[in-house]
Amino acid sequence: MEYLADIERPNKAEQLAAMQSYGTLAATLERLRTENPEIEIEETAEKIKVPLKALKLLAEILKATSQGKSVSLVPIATEMTTQAAAELLGCSRPHLVKLLEEGQIPFTMIGRHRRVRFEDVMGYKRESQKKREDLLTEMMKSDEELGLYGA
Repeated sequence: MEYLADIERPNKAEQLAAMQSYGTLAATLERLRTENPEIEIEETAEKIKVPLKALKLLAEILKATSQGKSVSLVPIATEMTTQAAAELLGCSRPHLVKLLEEGQIPFTMIGRHRRVRFEDVMGYKRESQKKREDLLTEMMKSDEELGLYGA
């Protein structure tokens, strides 16, 4: 599995191929009636049963790739290093360690190293985003009440 630092942006040819494949896959997903559809690899004529959730994830990957975005997959139960978690949150490693020590994100110690679960980091990220959105909404309402917004 690639680490966050090893991820490269797709080149133009990859973007174009992803765009074409995404359109076809998205249309096909609309017509599917089974939870484990079978897909065929034309070059080898092999058929593979793929869970519908995996095909939907593939569609999201193709969509992001077609837009020139880098993509990384991280299994949900994965434990991460503090550096990888900091990169995921877009903050410094020392700031992440501070969050861990304050108890805002659970962690475990493996020897002298801290490990955090991906799902805990994502939970913190979602919670932080919700708090920011709520604060922004509150500020906008306050500005409206004072006649500072929407005039």
